[in-house]
Amino acid sequence: MLGVDLIIPDVSYLVERSDRVRGILITHGHEDHIGALPHILPQLNVPVFAPKLAHGLIAVKLHENRATRGISAQPIEPGVDYQLVIHTGDFKIDHTPVDGHTIDLNTLAHYGNEGVLLLCSDSTYAEIPGYTASEQILGGALDRAIGDAPGRVMVATFASLISRVQQVIDAAASHNRKVAIVGRSMADNVSMAAEMGYLDLPPDTLVSLNEIRGYSPERTVLITTGSQGEPTSALVRIANKDHRDVSVMEGDTVVISATPIPGNELLVSRTIDNLLRQGARVLYDRIALVHVHGHASQEELKMMLSLTRPRYFVPVHGEYRHLMAHAKLAWDMGLAESGIFVLEDGDVLELSEDGGRVVESVSAGPIFIDGPVTRDVRSEVLRERKALARDGVVVLVVSVDGQTGQPASPTKVLASGFMDDSETDDLFPRLSVLIDDLVKDRQEFAEEPERVKNLVREAAGRFLQTEARRRPTIVTVLLES
Repeated sequence: MLGVDLIIPDVSYLVERSDRVRGILITHGHEDHIGALPHILPQLNVPVFAPKLAHGLIAVKLHENRATRGISAQPIEPGVDYQLVIHTGDFKIDHTPVDGHTIDLNTLAHYGNEGVLLLCSDSTYAEIPGYTASEQILGGALDRAIGDAPGRVMVATFASLISRVQQVIDAAASHNRKVAIVGRSMADNVSMAAEMGYLDLPPDTLVSLNEIRGYSPERTVLITTGSQGEPTSALVRIANKDHRDVSVMEGDTVVISATPIPGNELLVSRTIDNLLRQGARVLYDRIALVHVHGHASQEELKMMLSLTRPRYFVPVHGEYRHLMAHAKLAWDMGLAESGIFVLEDGDVLELSEDGGRVVESVSAGPIFIDGPVTRDVRSEVLRERKALARDGVVVLVVSVDGQTGQPASPTKVLASGFMDDSETDDLFPRLSVLIDDLVKDRQEFAEEPERVKNLVREAAGRFLQTEARRRPTIVTVLLES
């Protein structure tokens, strides 16, 4: 991603109309739903409404970011009345959830009977027929993976997936293993969840990373971040032999309890390969039951549509093909036939007594967090990085006698990321002669140095395009002696 740290949404449209923004609604605390808040709230200081656990995860994230001190979210409880649309967030209909709190189908049906104006519903697995499996089946699989492991076990999962952390801790306790947390975000979230009562920690099971070194490998479990191959996460640094506290040992079993998010497949594969190279046994979704995804499949999506019977329907979350598949489900069911809208980022949907329509499209592209700076897609810096990544850089150091206008010394040609030295042995001397001939007798050298720079850059660009079929970034340095 061109060296950037984070990608967040462009909320300039909302900032310009902040007096009309009533609040930000958060359905749950996964990173892709709350991660931008520390960067958005200083611009858009409005109430944030979130369920209790998501509120705790948001509080941890805001605490990490000094720029958001004094900004907080408001927890809401089930049963509190708000006059809003129905937005499912990421959901599935799990009749045997780990925490025992089943989805409230009766209330959804009640809203459907009362009349739902708009349903926004998760589309991520709209192409998958049938039902999504319950989280409960994973408990036995994790228990077997940990119980059968000959040595230490490392389990990588999402830092915000508290129920999965509970399953790992329960399995570890049943096999008399100690558990330590690796990764700051995971440790902070576990601490918060335990304080709020969302984690039930068996006595003496959870220990610090320092303490766990005192136990034999077959009595230990590490829970880490990095299930998506994130470059700075704990598991990836362990796989790259770059973690200061943990390294792979003979007999280690690594469980990657997640499915790669589209686009992360290569990162996850690379992490698995690096762990295998060091002798670890790796269990992941392709070869073992170590993850159950958290999104509704087609039959559950149909149930949500049947219960709520919305007047208007907007499929959300997922790629465009997922939105279209979800829209087709609603159409085939004969629901919201005149009010199914497949929207793209920036589309403004207006609902009124007369109907619904897309009235405009506003700026809603990605904003890149690049260290302390924010950049948009038009950034010259990012364009230059793309060019550098594609064809490298060629630097021309042109030295001219300011009195005579003649080259004081042959033009030096330097390069990085362009071609191997052996490939430029003939190319660069010819380019040097070309530039020397170009600047010879240029009296405007002292008076119009920028014009000379442009002439040199254009000539060098044409030469390299013709001779090397490359278009590197060309930097011209003029030296007057």
